Amino acid sequence: MYVSMKDMLWHAHKNQYAVMAINCVNMEQAKAIIQSAEEEKSAVILNISPRQMKAHGHGDILAPMIKGMAEKVSVPIAFNLDHGADLGDITKAIKYGFSSVMIDSSSYTFEENIRRTQLVASLAHSMGLSCEAELGHVGMANQADNEKRDLYTDPGQAKEFVEKTGCDCLAVAIGTAHGSYPQGFVPRLDFERLRLLKQTLKMPLVLHGGSGAGDENIKKAVACGINKINVCTDLFKHARKATAQALEKNPEIDYMDLCIAAQNAMKEFIKEYMRVIGSSGRYNFEGYKGVELD
Repeated sequence: MYVSMKDMLWHAHKNQYAVMAINCVNMEQAKAIIQSAEEEKSAVILNISPRQMKAHGHGDILAPMIKGMAEKVSVPIAFNLDHGADLGDITKAIKYGFSSVMIDSSSYTFEENIRRTQLVASLAHSMGLSCEAELGHVGMANQADNEKRDLYTDPGQAKEFVEKTGCDCLAVAIGTAHGSYPQGFVPRLDFERLRLLKQTLKMPLVLHGGSGAGDENIKKAVACGINKINVCTDLFKHARKATAQALEKNPEIDYMDLCIAAQNAMKEFIKEYMRVIGSSGRYNFEGYKGVELD
């Protein structure tokens, strides 16, 4: 099923689990993600950032391909523009056939973030798409120090923000970061802040920077209210490692077999992650499994 993120994330919110949002830039990744979702009976979101879309995974090619794959499986599949900061990138994603978009104006003032998010949420909803927003700031892992708490999401501001913008889910800053953490570094997450955000907003919450945060942090984040977890770096690492191992084992390996080796390695990682965050087994051929959404 090719759907927006909205219903799958509200299902996760009401049933206290999380859905993976996995960055995807080519066919092998799309196949690994969607096949994993079908085999695990889990919803999943395919993400792509504007930078990735411009560099390699062109949206006009990926969107119809992902939609075609999604329509052949029984579980909910969404395709989301990740960290859309520019309105031009967002409108292109909508034109290409993405099912969801994220507007990231977290680097602007609170008032300007509201204004920009209101505009994109209204546009997305008019087209039947869902809209993710971000409040607070999730930095880069190579600069992680867990001390910049003034950039964390404020629950009081978040309530006003959601009420004024009408966004469908909110990415919050509680201590994770994008990219690869320094060797041996494990982020310390502000779980009390997360609990308060969940109690205050009563809506799906998003954790960016899911790679490298550690299983225990991830499990606890889900228990405290996270319903969407963005994963990119860890998946790319698994694909790269599998490719290198396949080449080392057989330097003359056929390119197609090399792609399949990377795809299979990504599936192993994705399926295990789905089990960790509780999304496995939530869907069957009849759709949502035993839970009312109203």
